[in-house]
Amino acid sequence: MTPDFLDQLVNATTLGALAPFLTLCIGAMLLLLVDILPGTTKLRSPVFLATIAAAAWYSVQLLDAPRVELFSASFVSSPTTALWSLLFLASALIAWCFAQHYYQEEQPFLAEHDVLILCSTAGMLLMAGAQDLITFFVGLELLSVPLYTLAGFRRARNDSVEAGLKYFLLGAFAAAIFLYGSALLYGGTGTISLAEMRTLDVGQPLALVGLALILGSLFFKVSVFPFHLWVPDVYQGSPTPVTTFMATGTKAAGFAFLLNAAFLLPPSSALVLAVIALATMAAGNLGALMQTDLKRMLAYSGIAHAGTILLAAAGYLAGDPEQLGGALGASLYYMAAYVFTAGGAFGLVAWLERELGGRVTLESLRGLSQRRPALAAAMTLFMLSLGGIPATGGFLGKYFVFSVAVRSGMIGIAVVGVLLSVVALGYYLRVIVAMYMQKPAAGFAPLGEQRLPAALATGVCAAMVLWLGLLPGWLLARIG
Repeated sequence: MTPDFLDQLVNATTLGALAPFLTLCIGAMLLLLVDILPGTTKLRSPVFLATIAAAAWYSVQLLDAPRVELFSASFVSSPTTALWSLLFLASALIAWCFAQHYYQEEQPFLAEHDVLILCSTAGMLLMAGAQDLITFFVGLELLSVPLYTLAGFRRARNDSVEAGLKYFLLGAFAAAIFLYGSALLYGGTGTISLAEMRTLDVGQPLALVGLALILGSLFFKVSVFPFHLWVPDVYQGSPTPVTTFMATGTKAAGFAFLLNAAFLLPPSSALVLAVIALATMAAGNLGALMQTDLKRMLAYSGIAHAGTILLAAAGYLAGDPEQLGGALGASLYYMAAYVFTAGGAFGLVAWLERELGGRVTLESLRGLSQRRPALAAAMTLFMLSLGGIPATGGFLGKYFVFSVAVRSGMIGIAVVGVLLSVVALGYYLRVIVAMYMQKPAAGFAPLGEQRLPAALATGVCAAMVLWLGLLPGWLLARIG
C-alpha cells in the first residue's frame, strides 16, 4: 500500500463513507472468533444482530451526507448507495430470521452460515457503490462465492449439493464473461472508470462487444431472459432462507450497478432492452402458471419481476424526461417493495417447510386459513403485493416503473407489460384460493408451534408492504 492510500483510508470522511462495509467485515471476523473460542457460542446471534444494526445505523447517517468519491473515484458513497445498503441489510436480516430453527443436521455450522451472509452483503455494498469495473468485479465475487457455499449448505441433501454446484459452474462462466467483456471495453476506451467513459465514445465495435458481454453477465446475476434458466433449479434446491437472500439482495445489487452503468448503452438499444424485459416477464409468468410447488412458483415469479425492473432502464435509454433519476427512483422503490414482499413470501415457505417436513405445494396449502389464520393472512398480503394490487408496495412499484416507460414514449411496451402483470394474478390467486376456499387435505395435521424470529420477520415484512403501499412519502422524499 502506498502512503497516499493509507492516508486516505484513515481519513475521517473515508471511514464514515465506508462505515457500513467495514462494520460488516468486522462483524464477520467476530463471528469467526465466536465460533472457535470456548464458551462463546451463545454470542453468535447477538453479534450478527449487532453487526446488522450498526451497519444500518451508519447507512441511515449517510442518507443526509454529501456524495463522496473514494480511492481515485473507484467507489462512491452517496444517499443513493445508502438506500441500496439499507435494502441489502434488510434482505440479510430477513433471511437470517427465517433461518433460525430451519436447519437440523447443519446446526454445528450455523456460525459459518452467518459469516457467509455478512460477507455476501458486504459484496452487495461494493457493487452498489462501484465506479469502475474492477471494484464492481471484486464486489461481485465477494457476493457470489459465499452464495455458492450457502446454496449447497445442506450437504446431506442431493438437491442442495446440486444447486450449489450448478450455481457455482454457471456463476464462474458469468464471471469469466464479465472479465472478457471488461477487457474488450478497456481495449476500446482505454479506461475502466465509469466517470471517464461518460466523456468517451463507447460506440466503437470493440467497446460494444465488451458492453454486450458485461450486460450478459449482469443479466445472469439478476435472472433476465435468456440467462434465467438456472433460477428455478437453484432456488428450489438451495435452503429456503438462502433462496430468500438470493431472490432479494442479489437482484437488488445487480440492478444497483446496472442502472448506474446504463448510460454506456446507446439510446438505440432501448427498444431491444424493452423487448428483453417483456420476454423476461413472459417467461417468468408463463413458467409460474405451470407450477404447483410454491417455491418454484416464486422462483419463476422473481424472473418476471426482474423483467419489470428492466423496463425502467429501457425507459431511461429511450429518453425519459426525468432521465436517470426517474429510472433509478422507480427501481429503488420497486426493489424496496420486492425485498419485503418476496422476502416475506419465501420466508413463509421456509417456515412451512420446517413445519410440514417437506416441500410446500398448493395441495399442502389447502385450508391453511383454518390451521394458521395469521400466517395465511400474511401470505395473502404478499401474494397481492407481488401481483400489484392497490394499497400494497408492489402496486406503487409497478406504477412507477410503467410511468417511466410511458414518459419515454414506449406506451405500447408499457401496455404489454401491464397485461403480462395481469397474467401473473393467475398463479398468485391460486395460492389464496387454496388457503381460503379449499378444505384441508386428508392427513395434514395442524401446524406446530410458532417460531419467534420467523414470526417477527413476517410481521415486519407485512407492515413494510402496507407502509410502502399506503404511506410512501418518506421513501419518495429520500429518493427525490
